[in-house]
Amino acid sequence: MNLWCCLWFNREEEDKEAVIHDERCQLVEPGMNNNDDEDIFGNVNSDEDEEIEAGNYEANFRREFLIDGFDSWPAVRRSIGESSSVSAAVIPNSGPESPVADENRDSSHKRAKFYNECNFDDLASTSKVNYSMDYADFDSSIQPSNNSCYGDFALVCSGEDGNGVEDGGGNDDDNSELADQEIVRMDLTDDLLHMVFSFLDQNNLCRAARVCKQWRAASTHEDFWKSLNFENRDISEEQFEDMCRRYPNATALSISGPSIYLLVMKAISLFRNLEVLTLGRGQIGDAFFLALPDCTMLRELHINDSTLGNSIQEISIVHERLCHLELTKCRVMRIQVRCPQLKTMSLKRSNMAQVVLNCPLLLELDMGSCHKLPDAAIRAAATSCPQLVKLDMRNCSCVSDETLREIAQHCPNLGFLDASYCPNISLESVRLPMLTILRLHSCEGITSASMAAIAHSSMLEVLELDNCSLLTSVSLDLPRLQNIRLVYCRKLADLNLRAISLSSIQVSNCSVLHRINITSNSLQKLALQKQDSLTTLALQCQSLQEVDLSECESLTNTVCDVFSDGGGCPMLKSLVLDNCESLTSVRFISTSLVSLSLGGCRAVTTLELTCPYLEKVILDGCDHLENASFCPVGLRSLNLGICPKLNILRIEAMLMVSLELKGCGGLSEASLNCPLLTSLDASFCSQLTDDCLSATTRACPLIESLILMSCPSIGLDGLCSLHWLPNLALLDLSYTFLVTLQPVFDSCKQLKVLKLQACKYLTDSSLEPLYKGGALPALQELDLSYGTLCQKAIEELLSCCTHLTRVSLNGCVNMHDLNWGHSQGKFPELPGISILSIASSYENNHVSSEQPIRLLQNLNCVGCPNIRKVFIPSTAHCSHLLFLNLSLSANLKEVDVACLNLCWLNLSNCSSLEVLKLECPRLTNLFLQACNIDEEAVEAAISKCTMLETLDVRFCPKISSASMGKFRAACSGLKRIYSSLSTSSA
Repeated sequence: MNLWCCLWFNREEEDKEAVIHDERCQLVEPGMNNNDDEDIFGNVNSDEDEEIEAGNYEANFRREFLIDGFDSWPAVRRSIGESSSVSAAVIPNSGPESPVADENRDSSHKRAKFYNECNFDDLASTSKVNYSMDYADFDSSIQPSNNSCYGDFALVCSGEDGNGVEDGGGNDDDNSELADQEIVRMDLTDDLLHMVFSFLDQNNLCRAARVCKQWRAASTHEDFWKSLNFENRDISEEQFEDMCRRYPNATALSISGPSIYLLVMKAISLFRNLEVLTLGRGQIGDAFFLALPDCTMLRELHINDSTLGNSIQEISIVHERLCHLELTKCRVMRIQVRCPQLKTMSLKRSNMAQVVLNCPLLLELDMGSCHKLPDAAIRAAATSCPQLVKLDMRNCSCVSDETLREIAQHCPNLGFLDASYCPNISLESVRLPMLTILRLHSCEGITSASMAAIAHSSMLEVLELDNCSLLTSVSLDLPRLQNIRLVYCRKLADLNLRAISLSSIQVSNCSVLHRINITSNSLQKLALQKQDSLTTLALQCQSLQEVDLSECESLTNTVCDVFSDGGGCPMLKSLVLDNCESLTSVRFISTSLVSLSLGGCRAVTTLELTCPYLEKVILDGCDHLENASFCPVGLRSLNLGICPKLNILRIEAMLMVSLELKGCGGLSEASLNCPLLTSLDASFCSQLTDDCLSATTRACPLIESLILMSCPSIGLDGLCSLHWLPNLALLDLSYTFLVTLQPVFDSCKQLKVLKLQACKYLTDSSLEPLYKGGALPALQELDLSYGTLCQKAIEELLSCCTHLTRVSLNGCVNMHDLNWGHSQGKFPELPGISILSIASSYENNHVSSEQPIRLLQNLNCVGCPNIRKVFIPSTAHCSHLLFLNLSLSANLKEVDVACLNLCWLNLSNCSSLEVLKLECPRLTNLFLQACNIDEEAVEAAISKCTMLETLDVRFCPKISSASMGKFRAACSGLKRIYSSLSTSSA
């Protein structure tokens, strides 16, 4: 593997080694110039070939890099055993018959070669050379000196390949050696490469220069270096001058730092095509401004944070072609500008006391935050520019109305004025008819009388009056006004706008604003949040679509007329009236309204919506609502939240599919015309009668889910009406006073879920049609939690309802021990438990073909106080049982379960548990929290649960930290153990 090493040489080493040949050895870069006898710097090459001695190779090769007086260059050393053909490849004056000269004649078609055996990154780190055109890319830790850094900069621009890979020809030995190496070739013409490089910034151009000679030549083309940036660069005057000579046609230059004066003087003398000059953070003497006219092509001059002049007295800027001048944060006593072609000028934040302008074509003038400029100086400067169209004088506290009047007279085309933070102006008698943008932030002199002057600006498009503390009313008729801001106008009480083109308005934190009248044909969105005093709103806005009046606590019911048909907003789609606590009766008749929000409107008692296209309504917090009518509306779903006082409800919604009346405890009269309704939740509607339920089932025959939990007024007549619901799949009658379910059994043939929690008036025979008569054949889930059914009724139910997949018996005091032991095909202690028996191909026990397949998957017996023993052997054939929950069974002492597919077992808070036997090979989660079981029993139990992943033994008093290791040894697949001693272990 060939290695190229780049070394650093100081001046002493060069003097010792460079002992022969000319004072200036030239390195020819083939293909850079049309003239083959000139190098890239225009130096004429000698006709004689130079001979490089093998014994003094480094000195000669080093000397060839000393071009145009550069002090420090990285050298390329030949590795031990390297062919001498490399030397021939870099001979500067190869004869016309040499192979190198032949190849160099047509360098425009030369391929860029990538040598795989040479690692450029390692090479760069070894030589400590960072080839970059941007000085910011150099690591200061590897820079021997500023000159060395500059040497790297110049190396990329010079004729030598920075990566040490030669692209020329060689002798036969070298060619044969390269033939054995893997070379990836990519043909790119110079024109194509030039086009590709035109998309790169200068940093990436420097990186591209390290690839090969062709890329280096392309990346250093002057077309890519029209703009030179030396901001924050540590560069000497000699280096800077050399760069100026290298790219004399540069059009843009940026310099900053304490040495900018010397550098910019060099630049003025060398750059004849300079168009943009940027200077900053230094002192610029008088000589610069005297020499400035010599830069005849200069168009833009930017000076930032600098001291102008030698004595900080007066400077003059004179230039015939300068178009843009920017003096930001500059320090000078007086300044005079005479630039007949100047178009824009900025003096922002500069420290000066006098400005004299002779710029007849000036269009934009920025004097913002020039605190030392007196009123007279500002007036003289502005009035001397008759073509002025933009004037920025914010934070010039001394500006007066007299100055504005003079400016209005001498600058008739003024269209932009920013006089923010000018406390002495009131605009009295000021007429600016061409003004389009006016900004008056925090102007204490602006009052309601100032609106008369603003009204004369008929071309005004943008008006900003933020924090004008004395402004009490705004009344304007401006046909072109598009944007207005009124923020923190603490005394503003009345806003009257007639602006046909108004498209944006921002009014906020105007605490006493009580009346708003807006006329506009372009306004589409209006936001007036937190206007506590707003009582009257009048709108004539033909295009208005969104209105937000949140927390306007003083709005009255008359606001409904504004947003109803005929109220002036025919296109309104979204209306937000959240927390408008003065609204008591809301009535909207609108053919355009799509969304309405009344969240937090606690005083509303009556709601009437006739909005056929209304799709969304929010009524959260309207807890005093008594009468609600939605006739007609386009709602697909409606949630009335908790409206305990709602008494009368009328809904006509042809598209509604979901209705929630949860918590409407006072609802006694409901008329629903919703033919597509599929879900009705009337939980806790304690006054809902049988008549109301009957009318609903007739009008909504597609209901699939009906929740009547805690509806004690529902009786037998109400249940009989369920025959109108042929698709009913879920029925919740929990916490009702029903004594029979026969209408349900007769009518609900498609019922899949039946919930009867805490139905304490159901007798032991109430469920007989389920397990004796074959009622509800599609039933899958049954919840009998907290019921009073006896043990026998429960056993018979579980024995016959073979299609049940989920059964909940939580809190059943009559639920006793679960002993599912098999004895001659019967279960003497719990006969009904045969629902869990299925024929299994993997078992040898014979099961009668008459025994039906049971589908129970989830059994919940949480908080059953009388369960003491649970015995489910493998002969019970509970192959579908996946989840078993026995938590909070305080008297449970023994659990013996052998279920093939059980994966989740919860025995938490079974404080009496002492015996645990498990044969559940697929169990993954076992919860024993707060159980009085010892570690030996747990260890023995989990040893047969080979797939167990999670074990919870928190607050188990008989289990110590030493048990964790035993548990892991007993069950190798255990991933997580939760204990009170250790939060988790994985």
